[in-house]
Amino acid sequence: MGTARKIFKTISKTVTCIILLALFAVASTSLSPVYRFRSPDPFAGPDIYNPYRSLDTAYCWKRANFHTHTRVKGIMNECEYWPADVYNALERFGYDIVTFSNHNELTVHPFDTSLQVDVYEHGYNLFKYHKLVFGCDRVRHFDHLLPVFAFQRQFQIDYLSAGADIIQINHPLRTGGTSQRMMERLSGYRLIELDSGRSTENQYWDWALSAGHYSMGVANDDLHYPDRSGRIAVRCNFLCCPSATYKDISTVLKEGCFYSMRVPDYGKGDWNVKYEKNRHLPYIQDIGLKDESICISLSEMADSIKVTGQHHSTLHAGYGTDRLEYRMKDSDSYARITAWFPEGEVIYTNPFARYDSSVSESPYDGTPQQIAVIYTILFNLLALAIATGCLYIIYKIIRS
Repeated sequence: MGTARKIFKTISKTVTCIILLALFAVASTSLSPVYRFRSPDPFAGPDIYNPYRSLDTAYCWKRANFHTHTRVKGIMNECEYWPADVYNALERFGYDIVTFSNHNELTVHPFDTSLQVDVYEHGYNLFKYHKLVFGCDRVRHFDHLLPVFAFQRQFQIDYLSAGADIIQINHPLRTGGTSQRMMERLSGYRLIELDSGRSTENQYWDWALSAGHYSMGVANDDLHYPDRSGRIAVRCNFLCCPSATYKDISTVLKEGCFYSMRVPDYGKGDWNVKYEKNRHLPYIQDIGLKDESICISLSEMADSIKVTGQHHSTLHAGYGTDRLEYRMKDSDSYARITAWFPEGEVIYTNPFARYDSSVSESPYDGTPQQIAVIYTILFNLLALAIATGCLYIIYKIIRS
């Protein structure tokens, strides 16, 4: 009986210490400023921002994937294939631009230094709140183990932006805690990843746009398995840029002269069919702004074309057509276009949005959120107190 009691006591101590260590890890990585978030403020102004104003058909279109994983040195690998193998696999589908975004590591371009893009995927946390960090000076490792609060997620954007050119929010539909309130608050990112496969509506993008947070939409494979037909060449972007150098890529990503696309897994494992069909995707022939009318023409007939605006509302739609025109009303804060094709392809454009060109170059507002100093002090003192208390209790348990 005494032995059983000792075993039970040992197990109880061990379990308690494990729980306390987990709580310590959460508390010690929770440190963050607390922000006074601005209230939602829809786009407004006398002008309409045209992300396609620099469209030049001589440069259109270069196919790109920005969210690409490869094998790296060491034991922490999310892909079994080296960068050169992954690049070659994507090149067979007609990709012109491939950036390697391994977790918390800068990956060197396998054969051409002029095509080097310093980018990595940030995030260890349990909610999968991941970001792509473009044009960074180094890898920044700090992360919140459980980024429950919007102010923690905002701090990560600010923290990463300090040494980077562009921040992209990855796969919101697969990120725990993605809510309308969350998207209405976060700012400071320029790109948001679209269409994880569960929806083609991208309502979370409209939550942010409706609150006045302007961003461009990108669609990426988030490639881990280049040898699996259903995981490669099913999400992509088409950029209008003269080269695959980062200087040209970053300009296009900031200005918005590109569109993103969902592509079916043609052939369902028949690679020859998949390669062939990927060479003949529908595409945007022309897109732009005439007076206050958005105009788009496509290479093929679409089943439907929809113009989406404030609060995810449908502003206009066309069916069985290869072109559409929509005149933005004074009450329209923004408008973006989605086109669905018979075989399952989907094209997403970047948003046209109201702004005042005499005040800013675009609707994007990079103004930092205001820090609530008193709440910041109190929150961080609480986190430190919890972390210290956990260590103290663990110490007492071990000594008892």
